[in-house]
Amino acid sequence: MKSIAVKPSVRALALVLAAPLLAMAPLAQAQTADAPSAPQAAEQSAAALAPVPLGKLSDAARPKAYRIDLSVDPAQERFSGAVQIDVDLKQPSRFIDLHGRDLTVDRVEARVGGRTIAGHWHQLDATGVARVVFDEELPAGAAVLDFGFSAAYNSVPSGLYRVKVGDDWYVWSQFESIDARAAFPSFDEPGFKTPLTITLRTPQGLSAVSNAPEQSNRREGALDVHSFAPTLPLPTYLAAVMVGPFVKLEGQVVPTAQRPAPLPLRIVSTQPNARQLDFALDGSKEIVRLLEAYFNQPFPYPKLDQITSPIMPGAMENAGADLYGDSILVLDPKAATEQKRLFGMVVAHELSHQWFGDLVTPAWWDDIWLNESFANWMGFRIGGEWRPDLNIGAGGLAEGFEAMRTDALVAGRPIHQPIDTNAQIDEAFDTITYGKGGHVIAMIAAFMGDTRFRDGVRRYMHEHGNGNATSADFFRAMAEVSGDPRILPAMQSFTDQQGVPLLTFSANSDGGYDVAQSRYARLGAKPPVTRWGIPLCLHRLGGDTQCQLLTDEHARLRLGGESPLMPNAGGTGYYRFELPAAEWDALIAKAATLPGLEGLALADSLYASFQAGRATPRQLLDAARSLADNPDSYAAEAGIANLESLAGSGLLGKPGKKGMRRFLETIYRPKLEKLGFDPRAGYYAGEEPEVALQRERIVARLALAVRDGKLRGKLGAAAEAYLKGDAAALDPVWFAPAFAIRLGKGKLPAAKALADQALASQDPLFRPAALGALAGSGQPAVARWLLEDFADPRLRRSERIDLIAGVLGNGGTADYGFAWLKQNIGDLLGGSSGIFLANRLPRMLAGFCSSDKADAIEALLRPRLQGKTGALALERTIEQVRSCATLRQARGAEFTAALAKAR
Repeated sequence: MKSIAVKPSVRALALVLAAPLLAMAPLAQAQTADAPSAPQAAEQSAAALAPVPLGKLSDAARPKAYRIDLSVDPAQERFSGAVQIDVDLKQPSRFIDLHGRDLTVDRVEARVGGRTIAGHWHQLDATGVARVVFDEELPAGAAVLDFGFSAAYNSVPSGLYRVKVGDDWYVWSQFESIDARAAFPSFDEPGFKTPLTITLRTPQGLSAVSNAPEQSNRREGALDVHSFAPTLPLPTYLAAVMVGPFVKLEGQVVPTAQRPAPLPLRIVSTQPNARQLDFALDGSKEIVRLLEAYFNQPFPYPKLDQITSPIMPGAMENAGADLYGDSILVLDPKAATEQKRLFGMVVAHELSHQWFGDLVTPAWWDDIWLNESFANWMGFRIGGEWRPDLNIGAGGLAEGFEAMRTDALVAGRPIHQPIDTNAQIDEAFDTITYGKGGHVIAMIAAFMGDTRFRDGVRRYMHEHGNGNATSADFFRAMAEVSGDPRILPAMQSFTDQQGVPLLTFSANSDGGYDVAQSRYARLGAKPPVTRWGIPLCLHRLGGDTQCQLLTDEHARLRLGGESPLMPNAGGTGYYRFELPAAEWDALIAKAATLPGLEGLALADSLYASFQAGRATPRQLLDAARSLADNPDSYAAEAGIANLESLAGSGLLGKPGKKGMRRFLETIYRPKLEKLGFDPRAGYYAGEEPEVALQRERIVARLALAVRDGKLRGKLGAAAEAYLKGDAAALDPVWFAPAFAIRLGKGKLPAAKALADQALASQDPLFRPAALGALAGSGQPAVARWLLEDFADPRLRRSERIDLIAGVLGNGGTADYGFAWLKQNIGDLLGGSSGIFLANRLPRMLAGFCSSDKADAIEALLRPRLQGKTGALALERTIEQVRSCATLRQARGAEFTAALAKAR
C-alpha cells in the first residue's frame, strides 16, 4: 500500500492478508526447474490417485464421532494434539480425503478390525484439502482414524488464535467458515454433523471452555486436564476451544414453559473486563426466554457460555459457547444507545443460531444464506422485543436498504447460489446474505402474516432437529403452512436472482395507478432483464394498506383517496419505487410524520432515483430537511446520510461544500440549542434512547462537518482532560469527535501520544476509538507515520489492518494510501494467514470516484485475486468506483449548484 521501503511491521501484516490470495490449484502441481524432492514426489503421487476435491468432499468416508485432545498453552507460539475420528468407509480405498491446513502431522493411523494400518498425510491445496494415503487398502465399513499433530496459533480471529491482554495470554477459536481444519484434522464441512468429545490440557490454574459442560478437571504432571461431555451432533465449524485466566460471572436462566430446568449461563471474559459483565448476564437471560417462546422449544444445549475476545470483529454462534467482540458484551447500564442496540441485536442473532444453524444446520455452504438471513431478521426482531425503547427492530430493514446499494451493482450474486470451491465460501458472508437476506425474510413474514411465518419456522425446526436441511426444506415448510402455492416461487425469485426490483408508478385514468416492475439500474449501468414475484403492499397516508403479489411486468391498481401514496407500506418490501414528480413532492412534504421504516423506504428510493438520473437535488435537500424532523432516529438520519454519501464521493465542488456546511448548521444548531450538551461521563445516563442518539449525531455533525468553534472547544478540552487522566471529563459516546478534534489541533505529536495511550489500554471502547481516530485523521503526516514507522509490538495484527483501511477510507489520505499499497502489494500478499480477510482488501478501495482510479485498482488487484476469495468484492469495487465517476460527471455540477444555494 505505499511508496516507501517496506518496514518489518508491514512484513508482519503480510502474513495476515496473504493466505486467501494463494493459488487454489493443488500444491502438488507446482513445477520447479529441478527434480522434485522426496516429499514433493510423494505429494504428486498422492494427488495423482484421484482429482483433488477443491470444494465439497465426496461421501466415500463419513465421520461418525470425534475425540479431540489438545494441549493448549496460550503463552507458547504453538499447540499440539491428537484426534481420533470414527468413520464409515463406503467402499475399500487406499486413501481418504479430508481437511487440515498448515498442520504438522507426525502420526496417521487407521484402526480396522483390530489391525493398525499406517498412513501418510499430504496437504494438497492451500485451502486445506488433505489426502491420507495408507500402506494398504482399507476395507469398507467402520474404521478409526488416529492423528498426532501440532500447529502455530494465529494472531487474527481465524482457527486457534491467541492475544495478549495486559500481562496475560489467552486463546480462542474461530472456526467458521473453514478454519477448524487449521486446528485439527477433520471433515470440515457443515453436512458432517457428529458428536465431539473434547479434552483440553492447559497450564495449571487456567480456565478452559468448550461447547459442552466440563465433566472433570484433573492434574497430570504440570498440566490440568479439562474433560468435557460429548456434544450433540455438530459440524466442526461450531466447535469451541477457549483457554486463559478468564473471569466468569455465573447465573442461570429460570425455567420456562419450554424448559423445566434452569439453564446454566456464564459470561466469560478477560481480566480487565471483570466489573462490566452484569448487563450481558441479565440481557442474555431475557433473550434466551424470548427465543424459546418464539421457537416453542427449549434451549438446545445443556449450558450457555457467552464469551468475549478483544479482537473478534463480530460474533460466532458456537453451540453452547457463543463468542463476541469485547465491545458487544462488555458494557453497563450507562452505555450509549448504539452500544445497547448492538448488544441486543447481536446477542439475539447469535442465540437464535443455537436453534437455526446449530440444531438445524445447512447441508452445504450454498445454504448458509438461510442461516444468516434468518438470524439477522431474528436478531432485530427479538432484540426489539427485549428492549422496545431502543428501537432495535428498525435496524434490520435499515441494513436491507443499505444492502440495496451493493445489490444494485451489475457485478454481484444472488442470495442463494452454488458454491463449487472453497475459495467461494467466504464470499457468501456479505451484505447480500445478511442485509438483503434479512430484509427478504421480513418481507415474506409480513406478507404471510407473523403467526403463519412463525408456524412455518417451527415446522422446519421440528422436522430437521439435530440434522441438516436445505433451502428447499425451508421453502416447503413455508408453502405448506401458508396454504398459498405462490409463496414458494415468490421467495425463490428473490433468493435465486440478483438485483433490486424497481416499481414505477404512473397515474391512470381510473384514478389509480399503473405499475411496472423492472430491475433498478444506476446511470450508465445495463443489468439483465429480471422479473420477480413481489409482495407489494402500499397505502395512501392515513388509509388502509392493501397487498398483492405482483408477478407480471405490468399491473393496474385501484386505490382511492387523495393523500400522498406510500408504495412500500411499513418499509418491509425489498424493492424501490419511482413516482411522478408531483407525487414525490407530496410524499416528501410528509416525511417528518412518516412511520420510521416508511421514512427509510422514502429516503432509499429517492436517493436511488437521483443516482439513476431522475430525482432532482432539490428533492434530496427537501427530503433531508423534512426527515431530520422525524422522531425515529433511523428515518431522521437517512436523508442527511444520503447527502453526506454523495458529498463524500467527491460530487461537491467548493461552493457546494460551503453550502453543505450551512445547510447542516441551519438544521442542527436549533436542535442542539434545544437539547443542550455536556460531554461529561454519564451526564445523559437514563435519558430516553432516541433523544440521546439524536444528540450524539447532531454534536458529531456540528463539530466535525460544520466545525462549530464553541462546540469544538468544549470537546477538545474534554478530550485533553480525559487523556490526562480525568475519566469523568468525557463520556465514551463522544470519543470519536473529541479525539478527531484533539488530533486536528495537536497534529503528529498528538497522534503519537494518543497511539501510546491506546496501546497501553485494554478498554474495549477507548482503544478502538483512539486507533480509529488515528486511522481516520485525514492528515497525510499522520498516515505516513502509521504506515511507515508505527511498529509498536503492542499493536495487534488485526488493528494494523484497521489502520490501513482507515487511511484508505479517508479522503484526505486515500491517494497516499493507494500509492503505498501499490508499492507494497507484493509484501502484503506474500505470507500465509487469515483467509477470512481477503474480502477486505478490495473494499478498502471502494471510496474512490474516478475512472482512472478504477483502472488502477483493476490493474493492481485483478491478476492477484482472479479465481480466489476476494474476486467478487474486487469486481464490485471496480464497478462502484466507475459508477461514482459517471454520476459525478453527469450530476456533480447540478448537485453543487443546489447546495450552494441551500439555506
